[in-house]
Amino acid sequence: MNGIIVIDKESGCTSFDVVAKMRKICGERKVGHTGTLDPMATGVLPILIGNATKAQSLLPESDKEYEASFSFGITTDTLDITGRILSEGMSDVTLDELNGVLPQFRGNITQLPPMYSAVSKDGVRLYELARRGISVEREPRAVTVHKLELLSFDEGLQSARIYVKCSKGTYIRSICDDIGNALGCGAVMTSLCRVAACGYTLSDAVTVERASDLSVSGGLNEYLHKTDSIFMCYPSVTVTEAQSVRFKNGGGLMLSRTGVDDNAENGALYRVYGSDKAFLGLGYVNREKSELSVKKLF
Repeated sequence: MNGIIVIDKESGCTSFDVVAKMRKICGERKVGHTGTLDPMATGVLPILIGNATKAQSLLPESDKEYEASFSFGITTDTLDITGRILSEGMSDVTLDELNGVLPQFRGNITQLPPMYSAVSKDGVRLYELARRGISVEREPRAVTVHKLELLSFDEGLQSARIYVKCSKGTYIRSICDDIGNALGCGAVMTSLCRVAACGYTLSDAVTVERASDLSVSGGLNEYLHKTDSIFMCYPSVTVTEAQSVRFKNGGGLMLSRTGVDDNAENGALYRVYGSDKAFLGLGYVNREKSELSVKKLF
């Protein structure tokens, strides 16, 4: 089996747990994922299977979309409800106050990576240090929040739900924590669902349990996306049969004979298809050689 199956991850399991289960379900040793989801998080987790694992190091920088719930008046060491409580008290946030601080977290912002994160410090994951009770200095990171919308707010329960469309590397639990800090009462994320990633949405996804059932009945291919679907952000070219043979053997193709845009930048990536519409791989514009060189064959 070769391609991508989008899993709707359940809460309580790691991304690596999903990979292990999908190896058994698909009967395929080569299985990977496109980016981790925290154990408590649910939602879109694209799984690369077979030949598609070659895409893991070439994944386009794509925005992600989330829906998250959080409660005011409490903070934890992990910034989500699974962590150790650091503070707990009363809060009386109003809708106007909440709407008043949300603009601070839209656009280009900086975030301090949480200690419980996969960011490395001197070769060690921060979460490994945090589990040992060690806290270290971290460098703020620039991220982009394209959209931040308030979906609901319960003044009585002091809880809210937001939708976020953001760049890679954005921590939603940090946004929740920062909103709480801005309002002076603290906040903790109580749920997180990734509703879109890598160009896929929840409508493309299937649960692991359902995938297991479908593998038995032979219907799993219904959820198998072609490998090239993850590269749809790149333009495409279709080459002749002779060019296909050369490209598949690692040879570059003359730019003037590929249909590559004359104004394409050096290094720009293209999806390359044979005359039979088969996806051959990715090529890149090599101005030095005036050719479309091979980036990765699939």
